[in-house]
Amino acid sequence: RQAEAMLRDQYRVSPLRRQLAMDCAQASLAVKRDLKPQEISLYVGIPFCPTRCAYCSFISASGSANRLIPDYLDALLAEIDAAGAAARRAGKTVRSVYLGGGTPTTLEAPQLAELLDRLRRAFQLAPGTECTVEAGRPDTITREKLEVLRDRGVERVSINPQTLEDPVLAAIGRRHTARDILDAYALAREVGFDSINMDLIAGLPRDSFEGFRRSLEGVLSLKPENITVHTLALKKGSRLMEEGGALPSGEETARMLDFSRETLRGAGYLPYYLYRQKYMSGSLENVGWCLPGKESVYNIIMMEELQTILSLGAGGVSKRVVRETGWIERANNPKNPLEYIQAADRLANGKKKLLFPKK
Repeated sequence: RQAEAMLRDQYRVSPLRRQLAMDCAQASLAVKRDLKPQEISLYVGIPFCPTRCAYCSFISASGSANRLIPDYLDALLAEIDAAGAAARRAGKTVRSVYLGGGTPTTLEAPQLAELLDRLRRAFQLAPGTECTVEAGRPDTITREKLEVLRDRGVERVSINPQTLEDPVLAAIGRRHTARDILDAYALAREVGFDSINMDLIAGLPRDSFEGFRRSLEGVLSLKPENITVHTLALKKGSRLMEEGGALPSGEETARMLDFSRETLRGAGYLPYYLYRQKYMSGSLENVGWCLPGKESVYNIIMMEELQTILSLGAGGVSKRVVRETGWIERANNPKNPLEYIQAADRLANGKKKLLFPKK
């Protein structure tokens, strides 16, 4: 009640967004109570994609640059071995693992198998360790890859349409159709995944309120366990920022967010994490929604900075979190995949400093 009163009286937060914040806080507190002092989480970055989306500003490779993948994977496996050995010496177990990107399923099935096998050998996984893989692009998803993920203990995957409107997919640089997304989702269910996240973005070029409504209703008809609704953020370095595009107004984007909130609550989904970024359309927010009991532990830990996260791979930002004091210390990996490969022999030092801090 005190927090809600502060949001109302000091920050003048609207009733709907106060409720959103309070719901997410309850989900965060539930996860926080369950975390053990010796636990950490892992992020593993695969900075490769089939094509680069117009809104993306991440340092990720696509097209011919994917020739770096074999050397990148060698460097990543070496970092996994070194970080895993340090974590074991420090007595750390792993609470959650998240493979993000880029698009991790850009890797071939044998490469995914080798990566996941090495993670399990290198680190001590806690009982019930949550493991999530972003299989975000349907043009990278095959039955063989999904079976590799399932057989190696991955229980959560993200299949991210961003939109189910074909003209909008074309406008953001996606080389697939909405039908491909639906087929990939059906394949993941057929392979046996019972925890799937789907992302949508409000405010994309050539989209409209009606187009967003059709996309959300289409995703809801599939009944994924998690739905994340992002607001478009115009980021420096993105093609959309440099070239512009036919973007919906901030007011129309706000209608999309309002519709998503009302519709998702009505369908039984609960908000469990939220965050804001710079340059977001309408100064709005990103919200993760889930069916009851289907929260992503990693997302909450990462957003709320509840425990130490070791980030492996290009662009990784590791954080040592001291819960008793709120102190956070960071160690960054090189963002560019080639620079990461060239710096591979030096990467272990940053992880050791986080796991064995000076007294």
